Amino acid sequence: MSYINSILPALMDGVKMTLGVFFLTLIGAIPLGMLVSVGLIQRGKNILAKAGKAILSAYIWVFRGTPLLLQLIFVFYGLPLIGIVFDRFSAVIFTFILNYAAYFAEIYRGGFGAVEEGQFEAATVLNMTRWQTLRYVVIPQVLKIVLPSMGNEVINLVKDSSLVYVIGLGDLLRAGEVATSRDVTLVPLVLVAVIYLVMTLLLTLLQRRVEKSFSYYK
Repeated sequence: MSYINSILPALMDGVKMTLGVFFLTLIGAIPLGMLVSVGLIQRGKNILAKAGKAILSAYIWVFRGTPLLLQLIFVFYGLPLIGIVFDRFSAVIFTFILNYAAYFAEIYRGGFGAVEEGQFEAATVLNMTRWQTLRYVVIPQVLKIVLPSMGNEVINLVKDSSLVYVIGLGDLLRAGEVATSRDVTLVPLVLVAVIYLVMTLLLTLLQRRVEKSFSYYK
């Protein structure tokens, strides 16, 4: 027990880094993903609208088609070659937000596709603007549809945060590895596993509670 107490401060510092990456990524990626998905479902047929959709589609293709680890390395080590420099933490948040927003955008787009077309037409008959239709009619239903998929991505985000080690940041997993290598024992890694399990359990319970709050949308 005394050994566990001695390594807990280092593990808790790692937890702070993990949670910081987690919350800041969600704060940025959830609304950005929604904006991207709304841009993709717009029906404009002019050249500007088509160009915008092409750019958004390319963005999603790139960030979903390449590993997050590679993206982190490119942003932190590659972009400085063309004069774009991030500090370590900013590079992580920037990359994670862009990566997860791409996944969220595709999830949202699937949700929009599941909403009946007649609801858009009914809103038009009621003289609702496009934004009002999205805000009050469509998006609440989309959120209910996509919550299970979003929950899975959110849980993945907790685990993906361990990738920050590649640019020298110390998260929970890194703290456990350092203690294991130094003390030649598996106890730190077991504690790391327990902490990750507790975090994912709490997120799972929160997800179920949120899904229940949307149960009035049939």
